[in-house]
Amino acid sequence: MIHISTVRGKSMLDSFIDFPHDLYSGDSNYVPELFISQKELLTPKKNPFFQHAKMELFLATRNDRIVGRIAAIINDNHNAFVGRREGFFGFFDCINDPEVAAKLLETAAGYLRDNNIGTMLGPVNPSTNDPCGTLVNGFDGPPVAMMPYNAAYYDALITESGLVKWTDLLAYIIKREELSGRVVALRDLLLHRLEKNGITIRPIRMKDFKSETDQIKAVYNSAWDKNLGFVPMTDAEFNRLAAELKLIINPEACLVAEKDGKLVAWLLGIPDINQILIKIKKGRLFPTGLFKLLTGRKNITTVRVLTLGVLEPYRKLGIESALYTTLIKNLENTKIDTAECSWLLEDNHAITSAVEKLNAKPYRRYRLYRKEL
Repeated sequence: MIHISTVRGKSMLDSFIDFPHDLYSGDSNYVPELFISQKELLTPKKNPFFQHAKMELFLATRNDRIVGRIAAIINDNHNAFVGRREGFFGFFDCINDPEVAAKLLETAAGYLRDNNIGTMLGPVNPSTNDPCGTLVNGFDGPPVAMMPYNAAYYDALITESGLVKWTDLLAYIIKREELSGRVVALRDLLLHRLEKNGITIRPIRMKDFKSETDQIKAVYNSAWDKNLGFVPMTDAEFNRLAAELKLIINPEACLVAEKDGKLVAWLLGIPDINQILIKIKKGRLFPTGLFKLLTGRKNITTVRVLTLGVLEPYRKLGIESALYTTLIKNLENTKIDTAECSWLLEDNHAITSAVEKLNAKPYRRYRLYRKEL
């Protein structure tokens, strides 16, 4: 018999965080999340997300053995932004058993129904500003930084439980040797054309990090506002994310475009620290994980383009291509030889066409689902 328990207390929360380590034991593509980071993410007093949201965590057990986990999430900022009562499920991990999956998903749906929610969306961990989606295509290697990973059977478990596709998120890959030489060669021409319009591209100023990120936040919340699933980040949420990313940012991979001193676009590339985390057992920094994290960065070979946003009046001017090609130029003398651009909405043709012009190819697909309650 399957038993569903609501997570209460430190021991159960630790078990909730650690379950994927046991589930994917022996899977060479699995990357453990840092335990301390996951614990802060799920602790209301430490994560500003909970200033406008609530979340209930559940564990599924059979014969006293954990066989699955899930979270039910109500994001008041999302509902105010979209004008609907929608809820989410997230942190979904499960053995390959339709009965367990159905029980978990129905438990999350039941919690949402009890809170007057009419639609369940997900998975998000815990919002669309965080890792989200279920991998449905591209199981040939480990995920890059801040992207989810799951077994190939998840899609079937979710759809057999009555959920349907909401939208797909794409990850594109670019190898240095496969870059479109034509577009890279046009970089100087692009920059010259932008400069004639008073637009320049530069790295982020780390010495003025607070002022820079304040402007970046404004671009982020405005440039993405029409994207499916988007919800603006609060000041506290954005500052928390910025503080975490500051520890790993290379300024040459965090670029901004400005006009008359005002930021109008930005691109954020982060080193794929998953190439280090994959070697850290159960995500614990001690006793050896911290050393691996500190010494492994010099050997990272992939950058993830995490975000690219352009304010609407400045689109179709070539800023997207100029940002991408400047990133490529800035990293040409490093060990980085691969870039993943993720995630991109499958119908965001302005951005997908920009990366395809560089000869990038979609190589992974992540799915978000919905269910009317």
